[in-house]
Amino acid sequence: MQKPNATTIITENDFRECVWPLPVGELLYVGRSTRRKLQNRAIYTIGDLANRDIKSLRLLLGIWGETLHSFANGLDSAPVRQTGESSIIKSVGNSTTTPRDLVNNQDVKLIIYVLAESVAARPRKHGFKCKTVSISVRGNDLISFERQGKLSNPTFLSNNIANKAMELFKANYRWETPKSWCAWI
Repeated sequence: MQKPNATTIITENDFRECVWPLPVGELLYVGRSTRRKLQNRAIYTIGDLANRDIKSLRLLLGIWGETLHSFANGLDSAPVRQTGESSIIKSVGNSTTTPRDLVNNQDVKLIIYVLAESVAARPRKHGFKCKTVSISVRGNDLISFERQGKLSNPTFLSNNIANKAMELFKANYRWETPKSWCAWI
């Protein structure tokens, strides 16, 4: 509040007085689009958001409506972390857009194995194993699909990850026309 270098202490007693008059766009995760949606419903300040019915916010913004309502009321159950403290790794991924159209499963296999090696290296480095493999494929026609599958045994081996990704691809993709595609593992 006293940028750039000052620290402002906001207590439970003065929270409403300090925070509620601020524009709703000052709230964490309220970007330009969300701010416009809120302002179209006469929600201009953080206090307006805090006092709005949760059900109407959920209808407007989905689950984010409820989350933003909690934030506006000073409620957040996330643990406080030290500056620089990293969070637990929950997922690891990598993607690429191919430079040419892929025309068969062999083309896809080459890409998947390169991505799988990159993905497997990170959990291996931290001593983690993955249980689920997800793929997301988008063709040059912008039609896309996402699929995921559980591995029979947790692993950090690229071969196991690539095999599962390839299994998911083959089960869900038909080669009507060659595609340039973007893949995520």
